[in-house]
Amino acid sequence: MKKIGLIGGLSWVATAHYYRRINELTQAWLGGVHSARIAMESVDRQDYVDAVIEREDEAAACAQILDAAAALERARADFLVITCNDVHRFVPELAPRLGVPFLHIAEATAAAILAEGLSRVALLGVRKTMEGDFYPSILSRHGIETIVPNEAERAEIHATIYDELVRDVFREETRARYRAIVEALAARGAEGVILGCTEIPLLVGPQDLSIPSFSTTELHCAAAVARAIG
Repeated sequence: MKKIGLIGGLSWVATAHYYRRINELTQAWLGGVHSARIAMESVDRQDYVDAVIEREDEAAACAQILDAAAALERARADFLVITCNDVHRFVPELAPRLGVPFLHIAEATAAAILAEGLSRVALLGVRKTMEGDFYPSILSRHGIETIVPNEAERAEIHATIYDELVRDVFREETRARYRAIVEALAARGAEGVILGCTEIPLLVGPQDLSIPSFSTTELHCAAAVARAIG
């Protein structure tokens, strides 16, 4: 079994879910009392947020992730899993500086969307995910169009992630608002929706939505276990 290198802490809420699901899936696949081989570096989210939001210093934020990735390389991880969607924007800069590959969350998501036969999907996440190009560029290579929420919707989604979800707060009124946003996106042509923040699937899931949803957390965990087991 290959060793998974987890870059966590962004947030601890999603990271804890990653650890649990990877081990649940490993045991389901192999039986017995098998568990995954995991090395983890947990980044201090406050330090990361200070760099990204307060100082707007992308280089400093990237350096934090590089430091975690390098530590996992020294721990002899076979591949790296970042337990946060928006941090994947740094992968093109990080990958050439490391000798261990990343398992990209957007690639795992694109494969699932293709398997469902969809070609237009909405993308929810923090601002840097919704307004960045790493998801649309990867999805477009697979013939998938990305629909992004409007400004008011983006503001609400981003705020609830930062103020509630990463703090392990999940409110029914927030769930209802996400359902309304997804309904509006469906009316604008979205055939499915990417839950593109690893905390969002802890708030809403298929039972809450009228169109297919893609939990990036679940898809990433499943892809990690598949690669680890081989």
